[in-house]
Formats: sequence, structure tokens, C-alpha cells
Amino acid sequence: MQKLFSLLLILVMTTLSACSQSSDNPYLKVDSKSGKISLTASGASFLSDLALHCIHQEFPNKLSHVINDETEIKGPRELHPAFYGCFDWHSSVHGHWMLVRLLKQFPKMTKASEIREKLAANLTAENIAKEVSYIQEPGRKSFERMYGWSWLLQLALELETWDDAQAKEWASNLKPLADEIAERYIDFLPRQTYPIRTGVHPNTAFGMAFALDYAREVNHKELEDIIVARAKDYFFNDENCPASWEPGGSDFLSPCLQEADLMRRVLPAKEFQDWFHQFLPQLPPSLENLAVVADRSDGQIVHLDGLNLSRGWCLMGIASALDDSDPQKKRFQQIAINHISGTVPNIASGDYAGEHWLASFAIYALGM
Repeated sequence: MQKLFSLLLILVMTTLSACSQSSDNPYLKVDSKSGKISLTASGASFLSDLALHCIHQEFPNKLSHVINDETEIKGPRELHPAFYGCFDWHSSVHGHWMLVRLLKQFPKMTKASEIREKLAANLTAENIAKEVSYIQEPGRKSFERMYGWSWLLQLALELETWDDAQAKEWASNLKPLADEIAERYIDFLPRQTYPIRTGVHPNTAFGMAFALDYAREVNHKELEDIIVARAKDYFFNDENCPASWEPGGSDFLSPCLQEADLMRRVLPAKEFQDWFHQFLPQLPPSLENLAVVADRSDGQIVHLDGLNLSRGWCLMGIASALDDSDPQKKRFQQIAINHISGTVPNIASGDYAGEHWLASFAIYALGM
């Protein structure tokens, strides 16, 4: 793992110096016009190692488990036969998503056979049926709401949009769980009076954004309509987001940027631009500068590496919705690149606190 870290450090330093010139770096490539960074097949193989390392690693594990009676005192693998690895349920889910995304982009990557083997072992119809049964038990209405929900739908989206025979089987197997999660959004959002504006898992805007992408891709109109309606209810009248208060000490999401990243999906471009300039008239230094991570062995402090990556993808998304004439567009793109480039070498820190999940954030950010 230390070797992986060293290689990633080299590749990112090379990439940073390449933003204004060509590069022969084998792991990342830079678009000469936009400066956007993306993975090569070699880089994909290196990053896939992190998810492959933990997808079947049961312990250590942080369960979010309501025990209804003594028969439910069980280990992670017994409770969650599909998503028991990578420390917790949601990290396991987005680890699966990451491996699917990499396979789609690089079908001949060196780890392809191993990735397929491990995904096939977990994404069986029997395992998914047990996952559905688990969340339908009493006391689990709020299980993984909405962070894990959103990543599960992101995984389903990735599979549904892949023209691959094995992926079609996995998508079919996963569909009952995706359907259950979609129904939970539809049931819950009308009853959630106020949005949760936090920098960690329960953030409402994050949970709605990925679900909206899924709803539109699979043409789930009821889910799309409730998300759009509630997003406007929650956020349309917001102004002057207190971005200077960010970040919190354990944030991996930016409350202000996540909200804007949702609303650029919800509103037409012109309406979004008007809304955004009222919502966040200026980007303060607290959002422009990378969050400082003092201890990557601390499971809460290392969240800030994830914050830098999620800021990157939010800023890229927001920039994509701004007119080319808007001076903020290129500025946001450059800040995003700085956040992503400055964080990629840290995801292979050698400590499981970050390694079990950060690669997924990096892959999502690099795909923006």
C-alpha cells in the first residue's frame, strides 16, 4: 500500500506541473483546454486496489443496526451478505459503484477479471433479497437515510446504463433493493419538513442529488417529481449561504456547495444562475482553500479529504451550469482542479480510516 501511495504522489505532482503543458504521466491525463484531470487505465488499476482490498473485508466494521431481539445479534456478513465489507454499509455500496464505474470505463483493465469475480459474489439475487428483507424489518425506516440510499441508487444507475451481459444480470438482481429505496424517498420526503444542512451523511441536498440522477436516467417520474418539488420547497428561497462558517471539523460535504449542486440539476440554466448569484455571491477563502487534514488515522478528521474531493465535483458541476461569459466559471473549474489534484495522493495514506472509502470520492470527482 505504501508503494501505491508513493506512485500516486508522483503522478499527482506530475499532473500539477502539467496543467499548462503536455505530460507523459501514465496514471492521469490533463485536457489541454479545460485543464480537467481524468484517469488513465493504469490509474484506474491502481485506484481499484483500494476497493478490491476491502470489498470482502468484514472487520473492522461499524454497524448501524437496530436489534429487535436476540436472534438479530449477528455479524456484518450475516446481516448484509451483499454489502458487508469496507467498514460500513454505505462505504461498501459506493465501493461497488466505483468498481462498476471503472470496469465500464476501462473494460480491459488489468484487474477486470478480479473485479468481476468479486462483484458477482456479492450482487446475487439471494444476497440482495436478504438486504431488502433486512431494511423492511421494524425499526429500520431510517437505515442509511439518505446517504446510503443515494449511493445505492448511484450503483443501480451505473449498472442500468451499462451494455454488458453480466452488468444486466447484476442490475436485475439489484432492482428490488433500488425499488425499495426509491419508495422510501417517495414516502419520506413529503414528511421531512426541514432539510438537514450538515457536512456529513444526513445532508438532504446530497441525498436528493444522486437520487434525482437515478430517477431521470431510469424514467422514474414519481421519484423525479417529488425530489424536484421538495428541493424547491427547501432551497429555492435561500440567499447568502454562510459559507465562511465552513468547514466543520469532520465534514466530507460542503452544505453550501451541495445545495447548489442539487439546484443546478433542478432549475433551468438561466434560473439557476440567478438563484446561485443570490445564494453564494462570493466564494470565501474557507471554500477556495483546501481543508487541512491533520491526522489521516482519525476516522473523523480524515473526512476532510473527502470534503476536498466533493467540493471539487460540486464546483465542476456548478461551473458547467454557468454561462461561458461568467467570470466565476473558469475560477470554479480551477479551484475544483486544485482540490482534486491536491487530495488524490492522500487517498492511499496507509490507514484504513480513509482508504476504505476515499477512492470512490476520487473516482466520482475525476468523472465530472
